[in-house]
Amino acid sequence: MSRAGGDGTAALERAGAETVKRAVELDLASRFQESLVCYQEGIDLLLQVVKGTKDEAKKQRYREKISEYMTRAEDIKKYIEKEKQDGKYHKQIRIEENATGFGYEKLFQEYLTEIVSEVWVEDPYIRQVHQLYNFLRFCEMLVKGPCKVRTIHLLTSYDEGSGRNQQTSGLEEIKQSLRNHGITLNVAFSSSIHDREIRFNNGWMIKIGRGLDYFKRPQGRFSIGYCDFDLRPCHETTVDVFHTKHTKKM
Repeated sequence: MSRAGGDGTAALERAGAETVKRAVELDLASRFQESLVCYQEGIDLLLQVVKGTKDEAKKQRYREKISEYMTRAEDIKKYIEKEKQDGKYHKQIRIEENATGFGYEKLFQEYLTEIVSEVWVEDPYIRQVHQLYNFLRFCEMLVKGPCKVRTIHLLTSYDEGSGRNQQTSGLEEIKQSLRNHGITLNVAFSSSIHDREIRFNNGWMIKIGRGLDYFKRPQGRFSIGYCDFDLRPCHETTVDVFHTKHTKKM
């Protein structure tokens, strides 16, 4: 094996060991969804190590470890699936103050499977211009897929000030634009709504403490993060993910 090849295998070996170590730590902390992802990534790295190693004894040791990790990953996968079926699944993501990398795709794509055709959004604060843009960006994500959304239900509250006309005209414009993409937007208003949650008809429910409005105001119209929400600093908030057997209708 060349020196470069040996260095590459050693780097894979270190990365694989660190990833599996993290998987075990998350496993012990009962953070099973995150643990599963780390097990899968670690296994893939270690398989590459086996492929690049000529030492048969080392290959055998890694094969045994990989088999052990694969068994554990499969057990976790079954456990998560059972939790989903029983309606007990719960994952929590904490977004720290000024954190970046939490655009809507980051939060939602994992749950937007191809079978999703209907979405329910409850958020009392789809009122001001920037909040309407938040909702529009969320809708754009749905349009891009891979899901085949045909209906979006929005329950929000009226703007109590002078911005009501702007709110209703903005939502009407979004409705017309979605119609051009074959998607129906149903909008309802409630003066008593407080909860913020998003549901998909594949059973996933996401509750965000601040609703869709968890991004900070950009420093300027031409500053990094103005267009790309992954680069936009966030307010501190908590995201709770559940799986239910039946998706609630509004």
